[in-house]
Amino acid sequence: MLSSGSMQRTALFDRHEALGARIVDFAGWAMPIQYPSGINHEHLSVRQDVGVFDVSHMGELRVSGPDAVDYLRWSTLNDVARLRVGRGHYSMLPNDRGGLVDDLYLYRDAEDDFLIVANAGNVEVVEGHLRALAEAFDVTLEDESERWALLAVQGPGAALLLERLAGTDLAAVRKNQTCEVEIDACPVRLARTGYTGEDGFEAFVAPADASAVWDAIIEAGAAPCGLGARDTLRLEAGFPLYGHELGPDTNPLATPFAWVVKDKPFYGREAMWGVDPGRRLVGMKLAGRGIARQGYEVVDERGAPLGEVTSGTLSPLTREAIAMAWVRTSHADPGSEAAVLIRGQAVPATVVVPPFYGG
Repeated sequence: MLSSGSMQRTALFDRHEALGARIVDFAGWAMPIQYPSGINHEHLSVRQDVGVFDVSHMGELRVSGPDAVDYLRWSTLNDVARLRVGRGHYSMLPNDRGGLVDDLYLYRDAEDDFLIVANAGNVEVVEGHLRALAEAFDVTLEDESERWALLAVQGPGAALLLERLAGTDLAAVRKNQTCEVEIDACPVRLARTGYTGEDGFEAFVAPADASAVWDAIIEAGAAPCGLGARDTLRLEAGFPLYGHELGPDTNPLATPFAWVVKDKPFYGREAMWGVDPGRRLVGMKLAGRGIARQGYEVVDERGAPLGEVTSGTLSPLTREAIAMAWVRTSHADPGSEAAVLIRGQAVPATVVVPPFYGG
């Protein structure tokens, strides 16, 4: 097992070791990549029943103050003015050259009080960027990452499992809405959000309570899941990952997530709005053998370069080779034919609209 001495640990590290997880270094954190049951089992548990992930390595930043709404409308792409108290939404943080600093989730806890959840590897960069932009606004920015442990309970059985544990009817809690419950006498803030393509909740708890809540969820029947299944699930659902589909030079208007970019003033708008990068982010299904990996070249029928793969895997659900890729606009329409170069072989592929599974 990988030594975790030089890595940060979540409050659940001992639980992962006790369950026999394979531990890896992820953005400086000692995180479970998979458990003995394997990634495919974990993946299918989420698609068919319920699984639980430790995502406490994510970063949390609090934005509050009289100018909080104006500040976040300027610094993020989605429009927080449309966000009701007690709800959250997916958003992105633009840079000044038409690309992205990160993608993130944002919750409105009060009229002038918001919680931002950022990717683990980008917390310091995100905080630095937000602090620079905050100088022109009357807001307070606080790093709350050490105050929270975060568990993602995902799958069609997630709501029922949590209802039994919390003794609360969760049917009225809509997608992206938050609520307060108790699990095993521990205060838990549930948000009906997640990044697997399934129904589910993310549970914000105090680190001191994380083990008790984790144990209760596992004992109730949720399968423990690692970052490997989290990645195959988000890819199968067609969701992007910063550092793969998204990055500093990614124009989100050229992706299936252009809906995040609202028509309002925002930082870096001139470099992004109305600029056609000549490429699009698309989903692809491969017709031959082999798995498309990040960086593999995509070519046309004559072997001319079209773009490159950003993520790829063999879908545990459909058993098809799937991928996301940046390709020239001329080959971005659904049904367009291309090929991915895998170990020197051109494997036929077709552009499709994710998700890569039905239902």
